Amino acid sequence: MRILVSWLREHVEASDSPEDLARTMSVRGFSVEGIEPLGDSDAVLDFEVTANRPDCMSVLGMAREVATAYGLPLQLTGSPSPGSNTDSGADTGTATDAPIDIHIENPDLCPRYVGAVMDVRVEPSPAWLQTRLQAAGVRPLSNIVDVTNYVLLELGQPMHAFNLTTLAGGQIRVRTARPGETLRTLDGQTRTLTTDMLVIADAERATAVAGIMGGADSEVTPDTTTIVLESACFDALSVCRASKALGLKTEASMRFERGADPNLPLVAMTRAVALLESIGAGRLRGVAVDRYPVPVEARSLRLRRARLAGVLGAEIPDADVRRILDGLGFTIRDATDGWDLDIPTRRVDVTREVDIIEEVARHYGFDRLPVTFPPLAAAPKPLDARIIRTRHLRHVLTAAGFSEAVTFGFVAADAAAPFAAEDNIVRIANPLSENFAVLRPSALPGLLDGVAHNRRRESRDVRLFEIGARFTLADGERQAVACAWTGRANPAHVSSTGRDVDFFDIKAVVTRVCDTAGVAIDVTPQAVTWLAPGRSAVASVGDTLVATLGQLTRDVADAHGLPDDPVYVADIDLDALVRLSAGREIRIAPLPRYPGITRDLSVLLDDTLAAADVRRTIRAAAPSTLISVVEFDRYQGKGIAETNVSLSLRLTFRSSDRTLTDTETQTAMDQVMAALTAAHGAVQR
Repeated sequence: MRILVSWLREHVEASDSPEDLARTMSVRGFSVEGIEPLGDSDAVLDFEVTANRPDCMSVLGMAREVATAYGLPLQLTGSPSPGSNTDSGADTGTATDAPIDIHIENPDLCPRYVGAVMDVRVEPSPAWLQTRLQAAGVRPLSNIVDVTNYVLLELGQPMHAFNLTTLAGGQIRVRTARPGETLRTLDGQTRTLTTDMLVIADAERATAVAGIMGGADSEVTPDTTTIVLESACFDALSVCRASKALGLKTEASMRFERGADPNLPLVAMTRAVALLESIGAGRLRGVAVDRYPVPVEARSLRLRRARLAGVLGAEIPDADVRRILDGLGFTIRDATDGWDLDIPTRRVDVTREVDIIEEVARHYGFDRLPVTFPPLAAAPKPLDARIIRTRHLRHVLTAAGFSEAVTFGFVAADAAAPFAAEDNIVRIANPLSENFAVLRPSALPGLLDGVAHNRRRESRDVRLFEIGARFTLADGERQAVACAWTGRANPAHVSSTGRDVDFFDIKAVVTRVCDTAGVAIDVTPQAVTWLAPGRSAVASVGDTLVATLGQLTRDVADAHGLPDDPVYVADIDLDALVRLSAGREIRIAPLPRYPGITRDLSVLLDDTLAAADVRRTIRAAAPSTLISVVEFDRYQGKGIAETNVSLSLRLTFRSSDRTLTDTETQTAMDQVMAALTAAHGAVQR
């Protein structure tokens, strides 16, 4: 928001230099992007106004903040214009001399519409008016259009002027667009409207997209002699949706979609009429017509002294509270424990007591608040279990050498296609671009882009993970953990050249994550379309799928610009993991007092048999004293049939209440061998 300092001083007589003025406002929450000097004492201040403060997107709005900061009176703009009925209330539609017929068909989308007919002479604006517009970055066009832009900048109320002779039936009808209706807007483009878009129409056709841009057919031209001035309030969400759908962003839409003040249109109309008459551009015909079916009342909130002191950690004097809130335009009344406030309708951001406390703190001065943290009267509430779980997962994965990534929840349709069927993908109705057309069915597309980004910057060994939501039509939103790993599994060392990551490394990561949740998984080979054949698997518990893991296919890797090195990925269903771990008990056992006994076992097995099946058979057959099963060697070659493999396992036994004997251990080994022979045809070597 570019504001001319001399214009600002018409509303508040602040004598500080532009630089001091900028510093004063910056400590009250307004970021000053730049100061452009104009002459000896004037300048343009470029404020960055946040989306929740549409009331400050005007000279008057910023002047109110300056007046409160300096404790100065605010000078409101303008006086009633000749011929208007502002003193007695605007016409409500019952007057027989109303110069224009205005009808609102959708009061929920347009709570107020003020229209006025003026006889005008279109010509260039006076130099002072053009200078102010140019300083604010607005190009002067004609006296009529320039005045509407001037009021927009001064009061924050968008306005528009229609050529009355082009309006069929001399009517203004605020309605939604008809099916297939089109409109050629002021930028020369013909736009197809949808039935949820609000338009300003005459008796026959649409003449403007409400709150966004007028139509070319009703444009004010040098030959125009009679206009209809519009000053209205439109629903923020309706304007925002239409603006995005049409790809049309204007100064008006930026204000309406943030929240307009329904009590400002008549004030702005009065100001615009007065300006046009004062510069000799036109004269009001009859009276301004004000359609306001359901007047919006100011909201009321209570500010408690105890709450104010508790949040800020300091007692703020009552006089300061009154001065600040009165300066900002709040109507304040005494209450038993504080104050009752009527919130101005322009302050769409003030909805809670804490919002009022923020206003007091901003203008009282954050630097005047104590630096010590106020004492807590009660213990803080425990953290949500989801936060604790996510923090734990981060620790586990970062300890495994992974770095956390945060990627967009929106991805391109092509990027999402490998990870979900087309009829299961959630599409965005109004995407910002084709790169954000669908909700991600997996966090892997964004994560793979992150891997490619690192590889392009000569980082060969990349390990990334992300904890976030994924979306499908079948399952809705689910929390997941995605991992991607490429490069070396362990770095080169003076004693080793290191090795590249393989399937078993990513499997170990998935197992570690599941172990953290206390869930024992079974990993079985399974074909997955986006994983390389023979190097893909799923982790499950019974019939519940927990994770999908393996090496990324070359096609998917190429689509993300990844080099030829294999990339191993995992997609873990965190919601399923949480459900499986619900109710589990954490048991703590003392350190063992008795020694363990280790036995090695080498057996010949079918080479297609999964090691997990072997371990499962061993644990089912062994007594409870078996505490560990580890594979330490696998051999195929000379002396072994082509369809067989020699697998060596190390079994460890220990009892918690005694030292095991060799006889007990050997009996257990015999049971294990018998079970392996019966279940898998194993032969002991």
